[in-house]
Amino acid sequence: MPTVYAAMRNGLLVVPEDGEAAVRHLDRDVECLAAHPEAPDRFFVGTFDEGLYRSTDGGDGLDRVGQDTLESERVTAVAVDHADPDLVWAGTEPSQVYRSTDGGETWEPRPGIRDLPSEDDWYFPPRPDTHHVRWIEPDPADPNRLYVGVEAGALLRTDDAGATWRDRPEGARRDNHSLATHPDAPGRVYSAAGDGYAESRDGGDTWSYPQEGLGHTYCWSVVPAPDDPDTVVLSSATGPGAAHSPPDATSYVYRRDDPDGEWERSMDGLPGPDGMARAVLDVDGETGTYYALTNRGLYRSGDDGRSWTECDAPWDEEFVSQTPRGLAVL
Repeated sequence: MPTVYAAMRNGLLVVPEDGEAAVRHLDRDVECLAAHPEAPDRFFVGTFDEGLYRSTDGGDGLDRVGQDTLESERVTAVAVDHADPDLVWAGTEPSQVYRSTDGGETWEPRPGIRDLPSEDDWYFPPRPDTHHVRWIEPDPADPNRLYVGVEAGALLRTDDAGATWRDRPEGARRDNHSLATHPDAPGRVYSAAGDGYAESRDGGDTWSYPQEGLGHTYCWSVVPAPDDPDTVVLSSATGPGAAHSPPDATSYVYRRDDPDGEWERSMDGLPGPDGMARAVLDVDGETGTYYALTNRGLYRSGDDGRSWTECDAPWDEEFVSQTPRGLAVL
C-alpha cells in the first residue's frame, strides 16, 4: 500500500508505505490536505481556525507556516504543483491565493482575485457574507497555469502564475468543489461542482456537461485514471444536505470509461449510500489503484472504481459523524 494521508474534521489517518498506520487527533478544524509523491514525508494541512500547517516527518509533527503572510486563518484549499514539490499553492476565506516556491517556508500573495468583475456575485450560502477558494488545480503541462474554484460563484484561470486572472470562462460551473487535470491530455479539465459535472478540452475556454446516467448531480470529488484520461471516478449526492450530514447522509460514487457513454454507479463494497458522506477520492499514480475516504473508513479499488475493498487501517468511531476533508495517495 502506498503512503496515504487522510484528513477528517479533527484528525488525520497516516498510512506510511513502510511502518504502522495511525490516527492522529488534532485540536483544529481541518479543511484541506495536499502532498507530493517526490516528498512523501511532507504534507500540508489547511485549517478553518488556525491557518496552514506543514509536516516534514510524515505526520509526527505539524508546524504552522505562512502566518506572517496569509491574511486569513481560514485556509480552505492547498495544492502542490504536479512537477515541482516545492511549488505550493494555498487559498483562503475570503478568497485569496498565495504561493510558496520553497516548499512552504515563505509565502507571497497573488493579487487581484477580489478585484474581478464577478466578485459581487460570489457567496457561500452558510455564510452568505463571504466566499472562499474551494480548490486549486495546477496545470501539469504549464506551471504558470492554475485553475481556481471559488465557492460559490466562479471558476478562475491564470496563465501567468497569478499575476493576472481570467474571470469565469463562458460555460464554466459556478460551484466548483474539486477540479482535476491529466498529464497525458493537455487542456483537459474536469469539474465536480454543486451545479453538476463538467469537462473542458481546451484549458477551460469551453465546457461540456456529460450527465447521462448521473442520477445525483451535486458533485464533490473527481479523479481521472492515471493511464486513461477518459476513465473518471466521481462522488456525488442529491444536494448539500445529503452530502455533508453524516451519519444521516446519502451519497454515491460513479465511474465512466467512455466519453460518449453513461455514468455507472460504483457502490460495490462501499459502506453506502445510506449513512455515507460524499467521498473524497484520489488515485495511486504508479498502480492506478483508486482510494475513497468516507466517514466509515478508507476504501480502495484496483479495477478503476468498479468495486471497492476496505483498507486495513485504524479508524476512530467519532469520524462516523464527520465529513472527509482531504486525501493524498503517494
